[in-house]
Amino acid sequence: MIIKEYLLAAIKGMGMGAANVIPGVSGGTIALVTGIFQRLIDALKSFNPTAIKLLWRGRWDAFARHTDFYFLLAVFLGAAASILSLARVLRFLFDHHPVMIWSYFFGLILASVFFVGRTIGRWRAPVVLAFGVGTAIAVAVSLGTPASPNDSFLYLILCGVVGICSMILPGLSGSFVLILMGNYELVVIDAVSALNLRILFPVALGAVVGLIAFSHFLSWIYRRFRDETIATMTGFILGSLLTLWPWKQAIFRLDAAGGPIVRNGKKLVEGYSFHLPEAGAETLFAVFFILLGILTIWITEKLVARKDQA
Repeated sequence: MIIKEYLLAAIKGMGMGAANVIPGVSGGTIALVTGIFQRLIDALKSFNPTAIKLLWRGRWDAFARHTDFYFLLAVFLGAAASILSLARVLRFLFDHHPVMIWSYFFGLILASVFFVGRTIGRWRAPVVLAFGVGTAIAVAVSLGTPASPNDSFLYLILCGVVGICSMILPGLSGSFVLILMGNYELVVIDAVSALNLRILFPVALGAVVGLIAFSHFLSWIYRRFRDETIATMTGFILGSLLTLWPWKQAIFRLDAAGGPIVRNGKKLVEGYSFHLPEAGAETLFAVFFILLGILTIWITEKLVARKDQA
């Protein structure tokens, strides 16, 4: 049973990893829909002085129980495996069938709005306000204009903090936030491909600090203001649908001469212009993939509910 539990956690981690590959999709949304969000946040925040003391004294079993270490390991191994194995597949699909793949993820997130929102106990005025604020923030992020690249040490730490928090938070995409901060190209494309530690070290430092600190805050506010927190997250998810709208035209980043900037053979995208679909076979296929995305979340919800009842 324990092996089955961790195998299931790894599969959910794979879903989170696949989501984080795609600008506009959040791994936190997948964690919330698949029912591991609270456990994930609690496990992350358990890395505190008590955990350090147990590890320092060599009490590994106690450390593993305190931090839910094997659950975290399963989730992160699943996410890493997904990123490594699916990144090229998703890149191929986005290059050759962009409308279909965007439609599928649009359906996924659209269904997530309903299934996450229905866990709210009572729609009181503060809850409705939180939902509106979350939606407005996500829409503003989707429509934001990217900043200029900045390689200062403190700004790179901030990128790590904001990026990792966005990846945890349902509805906000860490990669898309890095695009808006102006450093997606610098960090994800240039620094990673060249293993530039001058860039990667402060980003990683910020990510570690942000992961631990934000998980403490998120766990506290989730327990204290559960409905308001879920409403805000539901608003984030709803607002992110704008980024995932299947019918859009990429706006490429230009150099000083007015030509598109190319990295690793790809034009750098800084935003999108949106339009309505035209009647035709492609639109019918897109609607099918939207429905397929909705069905995927519905099946996932049923499987999670069956596991909880067992």
